Amino acid sequence: MLIWRIEAKLSNETLGGHLDASRRPPQVDSVKRSELLAAFPEAVRTEAARRAIDDYRRAASQGPPPSREEVEWAARAHAERLARPRVRTVLNASGVILHTGLGRARLAPSVAKALAGAAEGHLALEIDLTTGSRGDRQEVMREMISKVVGGESSFVVNNCAAAVYCALSALGSGKEVLLSRGEMVEIGGSFRMPEVIEASGCRLVEVGCTNKTRLADYERAMSHETAVIVRCHRSNFKMTGFVESPSSQELAELARSRGIVFLEDVGSGCLVDTSQFGAPKWYRVQDALAAGAHIVTFSGDKLLGGPQAGLLVGDGTLIDRIARHPSARASRVDKLTVVALSETLRLYWTGRSLEIPTLAYLARSLEAVRGYAERIASAAGVEAAVEEGITEIGGGCGEGEGVATVRVGLASRDPIALAKSLRQGEPSVLTRIERGRVWIDPRTLEPEEVEAVVGVLKSKEEWE
Repeated sequence: MLIWRIEAKLSNETLGGHLDASRRPPQVDSVKRSELLAAFPEAVRTEAARRAIDDYRRAASQGPPPSREEVEWAARAHAERLARPRVRTVLNASGVILHTGLGRARLAPSVAKALAGAAEGHLALEIDLTTGSRGDRQEVMREMISKVVGGESSFVVNNCAAAVYCALSALGSGKEVLLSRGEMVEIGGSFRMPEVIEASGCRLVEVGCTNKTRLADYERAMSHETAVIVRCHRSNFKMTGFVESPSSQELAELARSRGIVFLEDVGSGCLVDTSQFGAPKWYRVQDALAAGAHIVTFSGDKLLGGPQAGLLVGDGTLIDRIARHPSARASRVDKLTVVALSETLRLYWTGRSLEIPTLAYLARSLEAVRGYAERIASAAGVEAAVEEGITEIGGGCGEGEGVATVRVGLASRDPIALAKSLRQGEPSVLTRIERGRVWIDPRTLEPEEVEAVVGVLKSKEEWE
């Protein structure tokens, strides 16, 4: 198409000086009245025309100016991009189940349906329909958490870092919090656990060494000012070799003997035995509660498979203190999170957890994935390698760990350009580049999405 001649001439330089009449760009009002833009809203037409004229200036600075027809087609291409939703749906063929850049956990179809209904109408979010009196938005989530996870009580905020922050603000502000040097993790977005602790008003006391922290180290670090022991699971990195740390049960017993709180941040929110799917066996929320933790914090959008949320489960008296603290109000979840989380937990409670995509992708057989890969490879029409690999869990859940997969490697003269073309296409397909090939991992694709990828590959007239 003519537009691509313009794009090939784009550079990072701007045009200096003045254009003669033959090289002067058309006016914005003139371009936006083109029939090619007639179907678009006024704001889109205007912005598209401006961008096309900017393209014209850059192209003209490098050679012959584009024709009027090329400018209008360029404006049309800009308009189509501008008219798309800014946050687009993506086919995840990246080889990462919980891709943070893609919003982590994909919600179950029944949860998505419930969300759509909640978004379109009013909800009995904080009203008791029986009595007509004011209710509590936490109640429906609390009920499901109790059925699925256990614990005396629970509270939900908008993310796991907020859960830790709220707990420490309510239970330890102005006092000391103990944290092993081996657990001073960065949790993403450059936020670090020591910073979260200090922001909550607590005084951080570092315990032990990076590779070895013993129970005796915690005992020596305690004082009359100690309020909380925090254990932060090293879910996004590994420590092997000459390492040692006390068990959660030992820390819980120590905390109880000293009359202080033991808070365990599980993070991943795993609720099932993942080893049944051929994945590593991750520490579960229920394991932390069984070990005796007073408070367990974890995420909703990781291995739990729900929406972004931070869940606190454990001692009822402590949960009540956290719920009454101002930080809890500042971190309150909205109605859509209430619906999505409670309906996701309902799937666990009713024995339908494999309807949750995160768990379904972990459980999908290697034979099924191989069939998807071979279907995609046959449609590529280019040299395509089919080989076994690993689908990573992602989301900070087990660095480098995952489940076996079969993926397709597309040969290309320019793999970066090919991956970009797939990302920016319709539908958008997210892949990864390794060893000079563009790799498509179908473990995280639904059957209809596999066919969509096949359609994208078949429609490509040439490969970069």
